[in-house]
Amino acid sequence: MAVAAGSVALLGVSGWFITACALAGLAGPIAAGAFNYVLPAAIIRLCAILRTGGRYAERVIGHDAALGALARLRPKLFAAILAAPVERALSLSVGDASSRMVQDVDVLEARFVRLPVPWGLAAGVLAGLAMLVPAGIAPAAATLGILVMTLGLGWVLAWLSAEVGRDVQRSIARLKDRYAALVSSASELRAYGLEDWAAQEIARESEALLRAQKQLTAWGGWFALLQAMGAGIAAMLAMALSAHQSLPLAAMAALGAAMTVDCAGPFLRGLEARGSWDEAARRLDRVLDNLPSPIPAAVSLSDRPDIRLLRPGARLVPGSVTGLTGRSGIGKTTILEQLVGLRADEAVTILLDGLPLPAIDLARLRATFSFAPQDAAMLSGTVRDNLLLAATPATSDDDLWQVLEDAVLAETVRGLPQGLDTWIGENGAVLSGGERRRLNLARAYLRAAPWLLLDEPTAGLDAVTEQRVVERLRARLAGSGQGAIIVSHRPAPLALCTSLITLTESGAEILGLPGWGPSRLGDHSLHIVPIV
Repeated sequence: MAVAAGSVALLGVSGWFITACALAGLAGPIAAGAFNYVLPAAIIRLCAILRTGGRYAERVIGHDAALGALARLRPKLFAAILAAPVERALSLSVGDASSRMVQDVDVLEARFVRLPVPWGLAAGVLAGLAMLVPAGIAPAAATLGILVMTLGLGWVLAWLSAEVGRDVQRSIARLKDRYAALVSSASELRAYGLEDWAAQEIARESEALLRAQKQLTAWGGWFALLQAMGAGIAAMLAMALSAHQSLPLAAMAALGAAMTVDCAGPFLRGLEARGSWDEAARRLDRVLDNLPSPIPAAVSLSDRPDIRLLRPGARLVPGSVTGLTGRSGIGKTTILEQLVGLRADEAVTILLDGLPLPAIDLARLRATFSFAPQDAAMLSGTVRDNLLLAATPATSDDDLWQVLEDAVLAETVRGLPQGLDTWIGENGAVLSGGERRRLNLARAYLRAAPWLLLDEPTAGLDAVTEQRVVERLRARLAGSGQGAIIVSHRPAPLALCTSLITLTESGAEILGLPGWGPSRLGDHSLHIVPIV
């Protein structure tokens, strides 16, 4: 309101001042010399300062509200991506997720800022009519007609340009997705001499984005032309219809008409961006509207739940160690991912404490397992940062060094420049493949869960290091009483297991291994029995 009031006052005083100056000049040198221009000039400056201050406050308040909304939206969006149905979360690439988190959310900032625009338009129209009505009903009616026509044509332009706005958002998403994929493969691209091809791929997506942005800019020119023509036509028409009035009233009517139509500018710019807004909102809704259904809160688990695989039929007793083998692609990793709620597979039915996995709250389900996946991602941070992902508030540095000892990595970390606080780079680039695997293993050890799920824990390790890792794992399991499921093709980690489940196309073979009974694992030896 302060901006509108300042604008109206500025237009009125300026119009009166210009007209008075002209009349004083026509009256001759004596009248011109006696004309008081100091007071009107001071009033004009005051109105300009009032309008500028109001506009500044409007921007501060509007952007503060918008940025506050976005600050709440981004964590919600991130949580939605993590909690989305497995098939959707796994299908979302890094580039696409980044585009939604950054670009799409930023586009909505302008939408939030422009939420008060219709109210500003209404205030501007009322102020303009207050200037037009003294000159007559005809100028006011004509100005309203021009305004309605301008807004109507704006809606038509918005409808015609909406697809271009949507294409800009999609082009940005494709460019970011392609860029992220190629950057993550930079080493391979360089090794095979494909840098030029990768650059051409980025250039192709960039050209597509540039074309879409040029088209959107061209449509923006039509919106600007519509606003300028509408304001000019309204001013000339209002002046013509006020010709029978005094010159000051006619001038005020022209200024009021131009101001009234000019108030539609922010509204038209919002229509111009409507396609981009709608596409950004649609892309975000696809993430936010696909959250899992609420889980009944009545489901509970014991502190040490057993696991039953209905296909294959087997029961895994708490504290037992089971090996899971079979050819590549048969579904071993899928079973582990099912247990931690990362994947759904109708071919394998799993009960935890007699309850089907979908009936168990995800937080409770994941607290039951500590998972070391085969291809674990590392944070772009320090050794400590990566370990603390699985830590609790009570975790101490002694605990961190203990799990590193168990993973045969403590000596390596002590040799790093800052020890636990050494930066390991993007996805652990400073570490070797074997060191990253052992850091992943140490992270899984840090979580005090009833079951330990290990997917190829010794792959890529030399025989001596592998044997040390296996012996430390044997001692850890014996001391902690944790149960474990180990997926591996290597004999060393499978030697820890009291039973093996070998997955085949026709089902599974379940084999109990002698020599690993209670004498080796206390009271937590494994018992797997077929379920009838």
